[in-house]
Amino acid sequence: MSDALINGLAGAGGGIIAQLITYPLQTVNTRQQTERDLKKERRKLGTFEQMYQVAKQEGWGRLYGGLMPSLAGTAASQGVYYYFYQIFRKKAEIAALERRKKGMGDGTVGMFSSLMVAALSGCINVLLTNPIWLVVTRMQTHSKISKKSELDMAAPDDAILAAVEPPPYGTGHVIQEVYDEAGFWGFWKGVFPTLIMVSNPSIQFMLYETMLKKLNKRRALKGKSAPTALEIFLLGALAKLGATVVTYPLLVVKARLQAKQATTGDKRHHYKGTSDAILKMIRYEGLYGFYKGMSTKIVQSVLAAAVLFMVKEELVRGARSLLTGDGVDASRSKPP
Repeated sequence: MSDALINGLAGAGGGIIAQLITYPLQTVNTRQQTERDLKKERRKLGTFEQMYQVAKQEGWGRLYGGLMPSLAGTAASQGVYYYFYQIFRKKAEIAALERRKKGMGDGTVGMFSSLMVAALSGCINVLLTNPIWLVVTRMQTHSKISKKSELDMAAPDDAILAAVEPPPYGTGHVIQEVYDEAGFWGFWKGVFPTLIMVSNPSIQFMLYETMLKKLNKRRALKGKSAPTALEIFLLGALAKLGATVVTYPLLVVKARLQAKQATTGDKRHHYKGTSDAILKMIRYEGLYGFYKGMSTKIVQSVLAAAVLFMVKEELVRGARSLLTGDGVDASRSKPP
């Protein structure tokens, strides 16, 4: 089994576990990003207060709305990303060794090369999996309860129940809805800001590999073995924290484009494209609009990334140990 395949499968496994643990936070965060009701914004509910509110009004199941396509998307995204990352990484390592033979460099992959490797892998991942994440966003932002102001208080109980409990909103319904709205290419809404957001994993992996390389050297000087699971956990958390702070505004724009567009006459709630969304957000919401739900995203992203790196590294170590019988020193997915 090739290193690329081992890392691809391990990345998919780690991504699924991280997704299961942090999904309620992701659902709340997506709703925060796409919220455009000024009255609701003034309430300024905390993350866990919003989770409780959703569970109370719509049921605990709504916190896991879109979970199945999200798990499929996580497995596909992590698998595709790590697979191509490992392939491009190997080529970068070979090129670095060739440069060392010519008296250029020390034979290791530099920060710029690591950034490019991560960016190329991320672009392929985005183009292949964007339709899945559009479906997930639609399902996460779908509210089970209609506005009370729209209900006739004098109406019979069965009429009220019908208004509060809309028809089921599953994956098939979302796919049909998106296709009816914009056809085949509608599944790639938000792909432009998402491609720009490739800088997020690029920054994340650049920071991760830089810190991991320094940690490996420090442990080697002390005569210690490879980094522990806890150390990998902390490195993953720090790397994701830095990347999230830089790229969060693009994530909000992407969520606005992928969520169901308002059909009312209010132009503030309808975006024609990426530039239109950015201009309207600046005009009607200010810079604050680009950072809605950021604290929730930081908690969710850091926790998910930390779990992902830890589980992924342990799965790679286990797989290599089973295949070669010597997975202790070669357990890291990247060389020190």
